[in-house]
Amino acid sequence: MNQNLGIVDRTLRFLLAFWWLGPWAPTYAAPWGNLLIMVIGWIALVESFLGWCWLHNLFHINNKDH
Repeated sequence: MNQNLGIVDRTLRFLLAFWWLGPWAPTYAAPWGNLLIMVIGWIALVESFLGWCWLHNLFHINNKDH
């Protein structure tokens, strides 16, 4: 698995995950909305550490800094 995310993309995903998994996460009346925010936060956190995104891979996008 090759990395396909650059440093800026990884940093932004980490910040998004930090926000959405922390006490500052938006909350909604619908439980599925809160669950969706949590799932997206975990995905962003994992992708920020791995440097790999399956959607980038699917669409052949490579933001990796050279």
